[in-house]
Amino acid sequence: MTKTIQVIGGGLAGTEAAWQIAQAGVPVILYEMRPLRTSPAHHSAELAELVCSNSFGAMETDRASGLLHEELRRLGSIIIKTADKHSVPAGGALAVDRGVFSTELTQTLENHPLIELRRTEVTEIPQDEVVVLTSGPLTSPDLAQDLQNFTGMDYFSFFDAASPIIVGDSINKEIAFLASRYDKGEAAYLNCPMNQDQYLHFWQELSQAEQADLKDFERETAKFFEGCLPIEELARRGEDTMRYGPLKPVGLCDPRYENQRPYAVIQLRQEDKAGQLWNMVGFQTNLKWGEQKRVFRLIPGLEEAEFVRMGVMHRNTFINSPQLLYPSLQFKSRPTLFAAGQLVGTEGYTAATAGGWLAGTNAARLVLGLDLVTIPVTTMMGSLFEFISSASPKHFQPMPPNFGILPQLSSRVKNKRERYGKYRDRALEDLDAWRSELKLPSLVGT
Repeated sequence: MTKTIQVIGGGLAGTEAAWQIAQAGVPVILYEMRPLRTSPAHHSAELAELVCSNSFGAMETDRASGLLHEELRRLGSIIIKTADKHSVPAGGALAVDRGVFSTELTQTLENHPLIELRRTEVTEIPQDEVVVLTSGPLTSPDLAQDLQNFTGMDYFSFFDAASPIIVGDSINKEIAFLASRYDKGEAAYLNCPMNQDQYLHFWQELSQAEQADLKDFERETAKFFEGCLPIEELARRGEDTMRYGPLKPVGLCDPRYENQRPYAVIQLRQEDKAGQLWNMVGFQTNLKWGEQKRVFRLIPGLEEAEFVRMGVMHRNTFINSPQLLYPSLQFKSRPTLFAAGQLVGTEGYTAATAGGWLAGTNAARLVLGLDLVTIPVTTMMGSLFEFISSASPKHFQPMPPNFGILPQLSSRVKNKRERYGKYRDRALEDLDAWRSELKLPSLVGT
C-alpha cells in the first residue's frame, strides 16, 4: 500500500475528499473522466459541476441544509467556502454562480502541490491502494460493473431530472415580479403568477404533454425519487398537487392586483451574479424539448422565454450502503476502500460534500496511522451517515438531510422552529467538542 490516495470522480464529493486529503499532508491523485468521456448530465469539464440546480438549499441553521452548511464550515470544507464566496441572491438559500464556482475549485485543486489531477477514465477499482470512490450516480458502465462484481450485488436506481434555464431578458418583467416568499431575505426570485383559469389550462396541458422516450433498461427499472419528481409527474398526481408543492402561492402577493395572492406561482431563481440566467424552481422534467417550450411558454411572463438549457432526466444509481459501509464510509469487506456522494445514497449537493469530507478525512487518517472517525450522531452529518449505514437494506432509498433522522431531544418541544433550533444548538455544540477532542483543525486545515 502506497501513501498516495486515489480519488475516483471529480464531483462535489471527490473534490472535497481530494482537498481534505491534501490538507492533511497526504499526496492524492484525483481522476476525472471528463472531457475524455462525458455523462448525460454534465455540460463542462470543470470539477464540482452543479448539474441540476445552483442551490445548496436553505441557509438558516435551523433548517436541515443550513445546519449541514454550518457544520461543514466549521470543518474547513472547500466546497462550502467557495460557495459562500460566489453566492448569488436566492432569498434564504445558498445559491452560487455555478460557472465561476466550478472554475475556481478546478483551479484551486490544480494548483495544490499534493494534488495531481488526471483526466482519464478509471474502469476498475485500483487494488492494493487506498481509494475513495466518488464516481457519482452516473458512474461509467465499466467501473459500475467492476463495483458490482466487487460487492456481489446489483445497484438500486432512481430517476433524477434537471430544470430548464431561461435567459433573463426574455422574461416579461411587467408580469413576473421580484420577491421572496413572505418578503424574507433579499428579493431574489422572479415570480410568475397565475389565476385559476391560467393554472387549470397549464395543468391540463402539462398532464398531457409528451415525454421523452426512455431506453429499454431504464423503462424496466424506472423509479422516481420522491424528493426530485418531474413536474409532469406531480401534475398527473392531481389538480392541486403542484399548488401544494413548487407552485404554492403562499407568502407571495401580485403587485398588479393590490397585492392579492395569486392562485399559483412559478418561481425563477437567479443562476449567475449578473442575473442573465434564471432556473425554473421545481421544474425538473423529462418532457420532450419541443413540449417543454410549448407548455412552459403558457406560464404568464414566459410567453417569449428563451431557453439556454432544456430540462433533462437520467437514471441515477446507488449502492446498498447499509450492507456495504460503516458510518465512517469505509467498505466493510475492504478497509482501504471508501465511498461518498450520491453513489452511497445521500441526496443533495451538501450531503455529497459532507460525504467527501468524511471519506477523504478517514482515508488520510488511515494512511497516517490514525484511528478512523465517525461524526457524533447528534449532528446532521453524523446522523446522515449513521442512517445510510444502518437503515433496512431491503427498503433503502436515498436520504436527504432532515431533522427526522436526528436523535430525539431530551425534552419535548412542540414548536417546530424552536425544536429545530435546539437540534441545531446541540449539533454545533457536540461538533465543536468532538472536533476539539480529536484536534481536527490541525489535520483538515480549518
